[in-house]
Amino acid sequence: MELCEEEEADAELQTELQTLSRGLEQRLTELELRNILGGENDGRNAIAMIHSGAGGTESADWAGMLFRMYQRWAENRGYEVNVLDMQPGDEGGVKSVTFEVLGDYAYGYLKAEMGVHRLVRISPYDANKRRHTSFASVFVYPEVDDEIVVDINEADLRIETYRAQGAGGQHINTTDSAVRITHLPSGIVVQCQNERSQHKNRATAMKVLRARLYEREQEAKEAARDKLNEQKQEIAWGSQIRSYVLHPYQLVKDHRTEHETGNAQGVLEGDIDAFIEQALLQKVV
Repeated sequence: MELCEEEEADAELQTELQTLSRGLEQRLTELELRNILGGENDGRNAIAMIHSGAGGTESADWAGMLFRMYQRWAENRGYEVNVLDMQPGDEGGVKSVTFEVLGDYAYGYLKAEMGVHRLVRISPYDANKRRHTSFASVFVYPEVDDEIVVDINEADLRIETYRAQGAGGQHINTTDSAVRITHLPSGIVVQCQNERSQHKNRATAMKVLRARLYEREQEAKEAARDKLNEQKQEIAWGSQIRSYVLHPYQLVKDHRTEHETGNAQGVLEGDIDAFIEQALLQKVV
């Protein structure tokens, strides 16, 4: 940049260097964001839900505006949006909408949008042209496979054989046909002695172990989902993460990061990257 400070610096060169500088700065920000988006689910597709708050048509219209905002944002990034479920409002907008966003790091970015969004404007549904405040909630899940694959490492198993006890004929007590398997990482112990063959007992014990581990993974999955649900906030005053003011002035402000812009219409057209970046960089999500 020293070249730009010289008294007789070429104007074209200054413009070129400034453009290069902005490009490098943007690239550094992108690399920093990718470094932050290192969570287990950050690289996945996203499933998003928008629910209108109390307020009837006004809130339903606001929820519809938010949905359109995210559609525009996704299109600008080259993501695909598919509506999974939609409950239309009585006179317009949507009461709720669930949609998936398909693209690299869709969840990692959209998780920054979770929370209550507040709109202040002159209502188009009010004949007296009064100012109204509306709320809508946004919640985002990572898209995960329904089927959990149970991968068992043989090194994690302690397999013991012993002489079976109980009914089973004269052969059952003469060989070490019973099998006990301990899964060391989880501490789960399974055993089988019903078959005369050690091979069959081992296969049955492994089947039981897989079922136990599958159930354990399902419980962990549900616990993680419950933790995400705990982040939901009441759709009301005082709980909003961002305010969109269209009257008496234009301002969109994120209450977590204090980032704001006067280009409210641009934001509603999907220009929300700066808000997402600030939330991620400041690690408020």
